[in-house]
Amino acid sequence: MALKARVLYDFHSENPGEISISENEVVTLYSEKELDGWLEGENSRGETGLLPASYVEIIRNHLTSSNNGFSVSKPNTQAYTSSDALEGFPTSQGSDDDWDDEWDDSSPATNAPRGLGGVPPLYPVTSSLPGRRDSSQQQHQAKSSATVGRNLNRFSTFVKSGGEAFLLGEASAFVKDGDRICVALGKHGPEWQENPYPFTCTIDDPTKQTKFKGMKSYMSYGLTPTHTGVQVNRRYKHFDWLYARLVERFPVISVPHLPEKQATGRFEEDFIAKRRKGLIWWMNHMTSHPVLARCDVFQHFLTCGADEKAWKQGKRKAEKDELVGANFFLTISTPSVPLDLQEVESKIEGFKTFTKKMDENIVIVNTTINEFARKQAIGFKKEYQKVGQSFKLLAQAFELDQQAYSAGLNRAMADTGDAYEAIGEYFAEQPRQDLDPISDLLDFYRGHLANFPDIVHVQKGALTKVKDCPKQESELHDRCNIISCATLAEIQHFHRTRIRDFRSQMQHHLRQQISFFQKITTKLQETLQKYDVDQ
Repeated sequence: MALKARVLYDFHSENPGEISISENEVVTLYSEKELDGWLEGENSRGETGLLPASYVEIIRNHLTSSNNGFSVSKPNTQAYTSSDALEGFPTSQGSDDDWDDEWDDSSPATNAPRGLGGVPPLYPVTSSLPGRRDSSQQQHQAKSSATVGRNLNRFSTFVKSGGEAFLLGEASAFVKDGDRICVALGKHGPEWQENPYPFTCTIDDPTKQTKFKGMKSYMSYGLTPTHTGVQVNRRYKHFDWLYARLVERFPVISVPHLPEKQATGRFEEDFIAKRRKGLIWWMNHMTSHPVLARCDVFQHFLTCGADEKAWKQGKRKAEKDELVGANFFLTISTPSVPLDLQEVESKIEGFKTFTKKMDENIVIVNTTINEFARKQAIGFKKEYQKVGQSFKLLAQAFELDQQAYSAGLNRAMADTGDAYEAIGEYFAEQPRQDLDPISDLLDFYRGHLANFPDIVHVQKGALTKVKDCPKQESELHDRCNIISCATLAEIQHFHRTRIRDFRSQMQHHLRQQISFFQKITTKLQETLQKYDVDQ
């Protein structure tokens, strides 16, 4: 029987077989079974196709039998995400046989808290953690839990992220000074404390390497961080592992998406170049983030050399990290003056509106410039070549004149034809210089925007809980303030990097456009001078 589901976020289809859906729309699902994070269904406009599972929550009506027939109880909603199908944390999308060999020969330590499928849970089991609460803390927790209703939907982002457990006082872990993350009160609100030791990291041209006597091939990237100056070699699967750890570790930080995996053509030159550009974008955002750049797992990834034992030790330490999920919020130090929660709610709603509009217009701009690039590479080139060939045909006709004094004109006409054909080639090559980089930037930011619905949902879940509790629950308000400070600090960082990236990319685009038209002008001026040659 078909199921009904409520749409949580807008989704605009970009590929055949997908359908667009809008927030709060009720859609029909043909099955609960997911296929790589997608569900099949029908939207309110009668369009059928695939829609992302994480964007909807299923509406369930539980029927109970009675002597008089069936009575409908209160509806229950259950949200599904693509990561649930994997029983763990999401990594980058797609498939890639970079993963066809094992990471290492040993399995994780058996005493580490694990989730389904051997993946660390979203927040550790408190009974296995240091820093257990004493009886008075447990009594206060029980009081808070009794005062504030618990979300029964275990698929909710607020629950899965550990936000609810933290808000109810269930987080418990020992936080070292080096693990603390400071939120400062800046001119425009909460912001992450800047990294006192900023650095960058280059990614050199990848090299193809083999193992198992040539039976296995893979691409290796050379990473050189400026704060060490020592190059380390990493494969794509290492990036993928790191991404999963970061998503697990930081529930309200937008971890940039990696370039997509690809099952075939991984060693083709164009694909390698595109992947490297994507990894450079990813790395630049990582190193410029005040929190992500300094975290232990990222530093281990950047600095651990060829010592296999040291690498495995750092890997296992990261996988057993206790400061994930609910315990992540224990690491955050906030300004002494708490935020006005009404003002926070207003800012969050404003940001939600902004990201929705930005995402919609990114699609429009990307579609437009990709179409324009296609016209330049095919249409403009072809048209300029046709003009050039017509001038050359006219020059051939002039040569039948056999008059000596027409030779200069004949050569100039033929050169004009060559000039137009060359300009056609300029148009075909130009999108790589000015339009493709903008498209890459837009694709990268669409990944960022896709992260924020979950981040915002965590904060809104905390606000909702606080509204439902008595005002005397000061500790609940304090914990909500921590989540709010972290969320607003991440939003502030997003805006700063967005302004930096788009300003830089548009400057690059316009400089390339100026250079492009100057090159055309120079070509035309050179051709013009050939008509001034004495006969």
